[in-house]
Amino acid sequence: MLRELKRDHEITYLALDDGAAGANEKKLATEYCHELICVPHRTAPKFSSAFYRELVANLASPLPYFMKKYESKGMRREIERLLKEQTFDVMVCDFLQPSVNVPAHLDVATVLFQHNVEAMIWKRHYEIQKNPVKRAFLYDQWRKTWRYERSACRKFDLVVAVSAADEKQMREEYGLKRAAAVPTGVDIDYFSPSGAIAPENHNIVFTGSMDWLPNEDAMQYFIRELLPLVRKEIPDVTLTVVGRNPYASLVELSKSDKSIVVTGRVDDVRPYIEKAAVYVVPIRIGGGTRLKIYEAMSMGKPVVSTTVGAEGLPVTNNEELVLADSASDFAAALIRVFRDREWAAALGERAAKLVREKFGWRGVAESFAALCAEAANSPQKGTKSTQK
Repeated sequence: MLRELKRDHEITYLALDDGAAGANEKKLATEYCHELICVPHRTAPKFSSAFYRELVANLASPLPYFMKKYESKGMRREIERLLKEQTFDVMVCDFLQPSVNVPAHLDVATVLFQHNVEAMIWKRHYEIQKNPVKRAFLYDQWRKTWRYERSACRKFDLVVAVSAADEKQMREEYGLKRAAAVPTGVDIDYFSPSGAIAPENHNIVFTGSMDWLPNEDAMQYFIRELLPLVRKEIPDVTLTVVGRNPYASLVELSKSDKSIVVTGRVDDVRPYIEKAAVYVVPIRIGGGTRLKIYEAMSMGKPVVSTTVGAEGLPVTNNEELVLADSASDFAAALIRVFRDREWAAALGERAAKLVREKFGWRGVAESFAALCAEAANSPQKGTKSTQK
């Protein structure tokens, strides 16, 4: 979306920098912004001793942990400096996390781009957790997230959601008067099959950042409850998990079970999607919309997803993808994909047609830019006009 917006607008991109991006990645930022400003910021590695100390300390904090760890005085200072030295039409806060660093009173229009209803993710994670200690911690995180998200959303001139369902939920739960939705988009030129890689008949692929709780839970659930059911009918089934920072037990499992491949971070997910016979989204606790589904659909892959996994997307079950929520139904859908190739191919073709006709990034970016212009031209712009 930023790439598209840059065609018509001047983009300054301010980001926390954990040091993972190399010089080449920073150079490539010119694709989507005119100015890149990086603020050094470190967070404790997951499952380290510092990580657990922070979790314990967070019990006394009003902020949920996933917000607290992104507090940055440096980012707040940079925001204040930029707004003092330059003139901007609008400040967009991308995701909820950076909002913790947005000063309370600004003389510029502010837009919060909400890719999820974050509190809903934590609520779902709490609801499926069986361990009583973890369940108590997740309940605490859910309630903190709900309180913070409600307060933060009401401080922005406009909140933009990625689905009508998310917009409706935030209006109702958080009392927002200024909210809108833009559809999820996909780069239909980039995500198109090359034709150079033949799909493996019984290969399943999942892509996504593996340090995001909904993705971690999805793979744990898939491997524990779904994959064994598929193996009963398709013994040579394989699973490829593509995404950064895979959790330790998944990496260890891949070492002992050669049918499970864990790639970690890759520069290009397309070869892995193209190699697969089916793309899966067994997410149980997500929110927002799943961009990954559109990427797979754009490449013509049959997709099997939970209802939560496809939440917010204008797709029809058994037309552009298959929705299945029970373990048995999900496994049955995968087995059908493997055995009925003509049906699977038709599913992928309809999916690609829908995405290519309606969800290219150019149109999505234009819709987003129009909303930003609306916020910038509002007589009440600026977070001094906090909603009551």
